[in-house]
Amino acid sequence: MKINGNAIRPGNVIEHKGGLWVAVKIQHTQPGKGGAYLQVELKNLRDGSKLNERFRSSESVEKVRLEQKPHQFLYEDGDMLTFMDTSSYEQVSIAKDMVGERAGFLQDGMDVEIEFHEDSPLTVILPEQVVLEITETEPTVKGQTAASSYKPAILENGMRVMVPPFCGTGEKIVVNTETSEYLKRAD
Repeated sequence: MKINGNAIRPGNVIEHKGGLWVAVKIQHTQPGKGGAYLQVELKNLRDGSKLNERFRSSESVEKVRLEQKPHQFLYEDGDMLTFMDTSSYEQVSIAKDMVGERAGFLQDGMDVEIEFHEDSPLTVILPEQVVLEITETEPTVKGQTAASSYKPAILENGMRVMVPPFCGTGEKIVVNTETSEYLKRAD
């Protein structure tokens, strides 16, 4: 689907210079001389490289529609992650580096969304929050106030997170998968 160059929004996937790119940041610019343009920071969906481009309203770009399918995480095998389509039960393997650091949040049986472009998997969308157990943290110091005095903790998946002083080893907490930040204690 063709759209004007100035109609690109963050999160849009476009076909540009022979690759698939997602718009990360946009900025409208109106210089004193010449016509207005849209400065767009693009990220390649295949290799993760970044590119800054200028698009004028007179230019048109190809907006790509991605298909999202629900999948379930099965297992990790070396550098590959295996998922199962929950409707057709077909398995798909994706390189771990395609998921990035967030691969540490994957748990057996976790429901995720995988975005496809022409039957080729591009990205894995994890749930916004996961519940994990703290395996190691410093003990609570008596009299320590809760006002922004966070301490480091290691979770069951090996990731490091900053937690409030009242959280201890063995407790389950809720973590944001996008920012890797502590949200709250798990119920």
